[in-house]
Amino acid sequence: MAKFKKLLALVLSICLICAVGIVSVSAANADENADVSAAFDGIKVHYYCEDGTPTIYYWNSLPQNMETSYPGPAMTSEGNNWYNYTFNSVTKINMLFVVNGEQSPELTRKSAGEYWYKGNRWYSSNPGELDSPERVDFRENSIYFIITTRFYDGDTGNNVHCWDDRQANNPDSDPAWRGDFKGLIEKLDYIKALGFTAVWITPVVENASGYDYHGYHAFDFAKVDPRYESDDTTFQDVIDAAHEKGLKIVQDVVWNHTSNFGEAFLAPMFEKDYSNLETAESLKLLEDGVLKKNYPDYENLDPSRGQYPARINCMKEDNMDTEHFYHHEKSLGWGQSTEQTGQMAGDCVDINTENPVVAKYLTDTFREYVDMGVDYFRLDTEKHINRWTLNQAYFPKFSDVENFWIFGEVCARYHGAYNEGGSSDSCFFYTWKELDSPYASASSWTDSWSTNLSTSTGHYDAYSNRNFNQKSNNAYLDGITYHTPDHSKSNGTSVIDFPMHWAFKDASSAFTAAKGEDDLYNDSTYVVTYVDSHDYGPDNMEKTRYSCGPQAWAENMNLMFTFRGVPCIYYGTEVEFAKGNVIDVGPNAPLAETGRAYFGDYMEGSVTATDYGKYTASGEVAETLNAPLSVHLRQLNLIRQAVPALQKGQYTVDSNYVSGNMAYVRRYTDSETDSLACVTISGDATFKNIPNGKYIDAVTGDVQNVTNGTLTVPSIAKANMRVYVCCASGFTGIDGQIGTNGTYLK
Repeated sequence: MAKFKKLLALVLSICLICAVGIVSVSAANADENADVSAAFDGIKVHYYCEDGTPTIYYWNSLPQNMETSYPGPAMTSEGNNWYNYTFNSVTKINMLFVVNGEQSPELTRKSAGEYWYKGNRWYSSNPGELDSPERVDFRENSIYFIITTRFYDGDTGNNVHCWDDRQANNPDSDPAWRGDFKGLIEKLDYIKALGFTAVWITPVVENASGYDYHGYHAFDFAKVDPRYESDDTTFQDVIDAAHEKGLKIVQDVVWNHTSNFGEAFLAPMFEKDYSNLETAESLKLLEDGVLKKNYPDYENLDPSRGQYPARINCMKEDNMDTEHFYHHEKSLGWGQSTEQTGQMAGDCVDINTENPVVAKYLTDTFREYVDMGVDYFRLDTEKHINRWTLNQAYFPKFSDVENFWIFGEVCARYHGAYNEGGSSDSCFFYTWKELDSPYASASSWTDSWSTNLSTSTGHYDAYSNRNFNQKSNNAYLDGITYHTPDHSKSNGTSVIDFPMHWAFKDASSAFTAAKGEDDLYNDSTYVVTYVDSHDYGPDNMEKTRYSCGPQAWAENMNLMFTFRGVPCIYYGTEVEFAKGNVIDVGPNAPLAETGRAYFGDYMEGSVTATDYGKYTASGEVAETLNAPLSVHLRQLNLIRQAVPALQKGQYTVDSNYVSGNMAYVRRYTDSETDSLACVTISGDATFKNIPNGKYIDAVTGDVQNVTNGTLTVPSIAKANMRVYVCCASGFTGIDGQIGTNGTYLK
């Protein structure tokens, strides 16, 4: 296969990334379309410096070459520790700043404009004048989930094959590492045009394995993988660009495991040669690493029968992993405590999360991503970390960040609320704080990893039953009245609702499953709901992307966007992308034949979103946005955003207030809002004992005046829906129909 190599400038930026850790300092793209850039003839740079007047050393400009002698001329002070320098009639230039003999990284601006540099990153306007993005109540979001490398290719220069691409038969036209940060930024308007408010992206940390395009095989938690980046686009640029468009970033994080090639802090074995990424030879043995120390002849061993066991031994044997940064358990038993201490897959070596040094490393490192502006975390493989461990040593490290939220993957492919290990590995269990002795005591977490590990194992065993002793009414209305939820027993996180997901053979089954578990969650209004993902489909189609047809999809979406929880859609669902394809077979088939196929072809063309669900578009992306399910999603997003009860409300299905197959009342009340909505999906319903007054259907704009506490909705077709919003005096109402009807909502 032909190799895809980065340009020299990108290799240089990668070196800079390695030097500074997670905050990449490669020259960031400062919105080259900004008005100020378009209006400026040349390049003007502003530099923030608190240590005296900086000089600027520059070279290699275009269209004519300009250069100076080191350390360059002094910059001009403009007050408040800002300094500037102007390059007239220049569209590209290299530079670095020098302060008291210390120099910044080598930087590049590649288009005319005005730029600000502060804290190792570029801005397109003075950062002191920018509004700080505010994280909102997590439930106000709807989430669009992408695999970054499979979404949109914004920079073909950073495309690269995994070394197992040959086995998978991924052609040069579709290398596994294809989509990138630049492509994501370019298509944020597409996501906003669909009406979504948040983007869940797969892990961004540096990875290493034969097939690591997805990001779940960490090689260095503290470093963004350069294969996502371009010489002018970093992860920070993604965060900033999303926030500028009013979108939130959900970062997928993995605390349970690393790659089998070690991790930079936990088990340093290799360094990467980024000029040769398409073979395992890109990993160079660290001379002072744990692998070279224990296996000096490693390079002469057989790759599968010798080298792989050697790497595993370095992480799982007492005499090699002497700090016990990894769990040394050799087996994994489902439904027993070893599912939290054993290794679930060859490329997923289980971290000793009970080790205080490990806990500090992980929480300190991922707190830096939060400080960069990441809005929320999705915690991968949460089931494989003990709840007591998370509650004592992980979750509290993020609790001081207002509205920051973590939701976890407690994979439970079972019907009903309880998973195979009883309470211990069930979804609802992970939403509660520790309430029972001895686990509730702050002193139960110690400086000894072995003591902590023993406690976590005992914790699992203590709750491996199906008679959980906590109940909650936080998701339920008190009659027809909203009540202040009691979160005193919550651990401040939520989960993906796997029992509901597993039941999504149809919307009615999923609705029944959700109702049957809600008293076990601390507050199920915070759970994330989806039909399928990059890993699983519902029961009976577990290994394939959902393929029950667009009408079933539309009905499922109606439920997700109006019932409790935060709706999440896996990329491409809006056009039934890759329906019926096996989701993931590793390197045993081309990605184009799986549920992780490249989606970018559907987004070719131009799209500009002026608001959520409002846009102009041309080319193929216009056709994609006009697809029936895209139109459906857009209207659902707009309805949900307009009705607070659908975002944060409690619900009732009590027969005193509602009758119908999929019908419910939702209400949310605070000091400024009283929002009530009567919802019925795919059928008739009667709502009783509700407040009198005017009700407007958000789907059609139909107006009903309730005088006797009863609202009757006649029969509607499958996948159609009615959302009658109370607009009586004192209620937060709507003005009429929201959005545009399509094939199913009408």
